[in-house]
Amino acid sequence: MVTAFDSVLTYKRDIALVSQLVESLNKDCQCIAVDSKALHRSLEAHLNEPGLSEKLLDSHLFAQSPVFLSDSHVQTMKQIITAIESVIQTQEFQRDISTLMPDIARHNFGPRGVFFGYDFHLAAEGPKLIEINTNAGGVLLNLYLADAQREGCTDIKSIFSGKTNVVDIEHQLITMFKEEWSLQRPDQSLKTIAIVDNHPQTQFLYPEFLLFQSLFERHGFTSIIADPKSFDIRDDALYCGDTRIDLVYNRLTSFYLESAECSTLNTAYQNGIAVVTPSPHDYALYADKRNLTLLSDSSRLRQLGIEEPTIEILQRSLPLCVMVTPENAESLWNSRKHYFFKPINGYASRGAYRGAKLTKRVWAEIIDSEYIAQQLIPPSERVLMIDGEKQSLKVDIRCVAYKGQVQQMSARLYQGQTTNLRTKGGGLATVFSTDSGSCC
Repeated sequence: MVTAFDSVLTYKRDIALVSQLVESLNKDCQCIAVDSKALHRSLEAHLNEPGLSEKLLDSHLFAQSPVFLSDSHVQTMKQIITAIESVIQTQEFQRDISTLMPDIARHNFGPRGVFFGYDFHLAAEGPKLIEINTNAGGVLLNLYLADAQREGCTDIKSIFSGKTNVVDIEHQLITMFKEEWSLQRPDQSLKTIAIVDNHPQTQFLYPEFLLFQSLFERHGFTSIIADPKSFDIRDDALYCGDTRIDLVYNRLTSFYLESAECSTLNTAYQNGIAVVTPSPHDYALYADKRNLTLLSDSSRLRQLGIEEPTIEILQRSLPLCVMVTPENAESLWNSRKHYFFKPINGYASRGAYRGAKLTKRVWAEIIDSEYIAQQLIPPSERVLMIDGEKQSLKVDIRCVAYKGQVQQMSARLYQGQTTNLRTKGGGLATVFSTDSGSCC
């Protein structure tokens, strides 16, 4: 456990001392843990399937301890997100990437997209943005997890005195969905929300769909969980069975609604029949990984007229990304240990490879596909007691944002090449900020 707490607390605004405190806490602190009974009560209150909360708590979905960050890291991540938002919303950026967009993504009906996930690794010189996702899961699970954190010693309590206000945050999330609706339907009332994914009952995060359904219904909306094949269009409206659907909360990984199963939703979106959030347009602007090659390229940003302070922030914070092409394939192969390779429309680390692990067979497949090569930024670590032994787990930090404003920070603890939510002792973890005195 950390020593000399009094000294650190006296000077905790000193960045160097705070960094030392954070490093020590992430290596040694086991004083904050999850109150499993409290988490069980929160989940059980909003899950409509008996026994599901027990299954969640018995899985490797929730880590038993939080991750610590300095407030300077928190503020830096917010600054990076603001800088990215300022670039993406320019006409110049959108015009530059427009040639990459499929036709469906050119439809912009006004909504900004719920739950954008900005994923970071913490390098020695500060946070580095790894990728952006537009259908980030885990928000409600992380909310109830943060509410169940319990401090175990006086020293920790003196630093982390904040408490998650579940009711206020739930209200903010509902307000966001109402705003999405009003941006496309300003003169109509939102009544029904469909939470949509392929075979939703089989999805790993299906319990969160149930939590969202409960949240929507507690705030007066009719809510269903549905497979995309369940919809049809009648009388210029979207229906699921006998229920007319106003808004689709989109959890699909067919990001451009291009799969055969999504054909009805594709038509509904392109014709403005239903509000879809996040939408194919949102995905094209934010989450297509080809955009990272532009955002990490200072020369191209200058050509677009982006202001120099913004370029400097992105240059410090985004690892270099380039498209893999036949022309640069040999050079990238020779330096592959310094890169991580990702498919341009990949998700959940599928099809992603650390360069040091590549075989020539896989490399040949990458060259024939559409991939980016991203400068490798190793994740930071959190040391936890697992089965009575200290073990180091890797850390990803996720900032969930709406319109560039951070709503939630959380972490994912894991072992192996990529985040998996399958690691014993790992999973979703609450983030505690040392300076602000609260969990994010």
